[in-house]
Amino acid sequence: MTNKAGYLRNVYIIDGTRTPFLKARGEPGPFSASDLAVNAGRELLARLPFSPTEIGEVILGCVSPSDTEANIARIVALRLGCGKSVPAWTVQRNCASAMQALDSAALDIASGRHDIVLAGGTEAMSRAPLIWNQKATQWFAGLANARKPIDKLAKIAEFRFNFLNPIISILNGLTDPVVGISMRHTAENLAARFAITREEMDLFSLRSNERVAKAQAAGLFSEMIPMIGSNGKQYNYDDGVRPDTTIEKLKTLKPFFDKKFGQITPGNSSQITDGAALVVLASEEAVKRYNLPVMGRIVDCQWGALEPEQMGLGPVFAATPIIKRHQLTLDDIAYWEINEAFAAQVIACVRAWESEEFCQQELGLSKAFGKIDENRLNVDGGAVAMGHPVGASGARIVLHLLNVLKRNNAKTGMAAICIGGGQGGAMLIESL
Repeated sequence: MTNKAGYLRNVYIIDGTRTPFLKARGEPGPFSASDLAVNAGRELLARLPFSPTEIGEVILGCVSPSDTEANIARIVALRLGCGKSVPAWTVQRNCASAMQALDSAALDIASGRHDIVLAGGTEAMSRAPLIWNQKATQWFAGLANARKPIDKLAKIAEFRFNFLNPIISILNGLTDPVVGISMRHTAENLAARFAITREEMDLFSLRSNERVAKAQAAGLFSEMIPMIGSNGKQYNYDDGVRPDTTIEKLKTLKPFFDKKFGQITPGNSSQITDGAALVVLASEEAVKRYNLPVMGRIVDCQWGALEPEQMGLGPVFAATPIIKRHQLTLDDIAYWEINEAFAAQVIACVRAWESEEFCQQELGLSKAFGKIDENRLNVDGGAVAMGHPVGASGARIVLHLLNVLKRNNAKTGMAAICIGGGQGGAMLIESL
């Protein structure tokens, strides 16, 4: 018998780990994307009572692997000792790539295809490649096709120094190619639409940094495992957090794009970051066979879409159908994790549910959907403070939400994320 999510079997979250989230600092970071995932996965698999070769498949999200990491999931699987017989594949749904990996894994378990799946995501944003521009590409092609020495010399003479101006792939990746605006511009759109002030954004950012710093001091990020670089340096915390920031400091930061009228600054936006988060999912049969611990259950998952210019509202369009399908209300969700791409974006999602006009016109509801208590939303801070490695964040918020539910003796949580290009993802989970 299928449940309301269409699952034929229950899907359990057994355990998970993540690396520290390391802020990009103007140069390639100490770890590649596969290094990050292997570090997280090695610790995770070492503490579970089955061999890596008994995993059914490995699914990882990654938006921008390096030139040596094609199908990075397979590389990670082999490096983790899963063996040649365990298939692995990589998914890419922009900011929700890791949540897509979890959803794909859950569907394979629910259908009976596999009993144990390693899923999650990884991203080394600091290592996003520089790309030759079109003029340089054409010049190199012409040079390669020149057969005679005199033709090669003629082609060399055509070289111009502006051929060396690279395309910065990470900036391209953070710009919507259809509507031609950056992700920060989409946040400006939401700020204008919902009358969100600069002060509200900065206060949200301040709270996020304070909450992460407090959680770090209290040891609440138990899912995080330390890493050691090739130079022997230890990385054991999310180093982009600004525990000493103040509202006065945040006010001094200038808007990033719209310098005259804009309100989106580096202080109220998520950071460019490297990190990985991995989770083991299993069927009930595998739980019994290996006597596995169980953190929680994936109850449902939903994907939504909207105008690319309004992409930050994606969580609203994804989470609302789940809540309606299970005949719940916003109040029935004990804790929320909405990924903080921008302070304005999370505030806009909260206001959208509070708006009767929005809910009627955009969601087809008869009235406002409700209000989320800020004390139940991102209680340990989020990406504005710790960063947003786009291929990993979807798994991070699910994993941490389970820990939040456990320590507060709560049952139901919702993890939701906006997606560049005008989409949203949401996952309803239950602590067990």
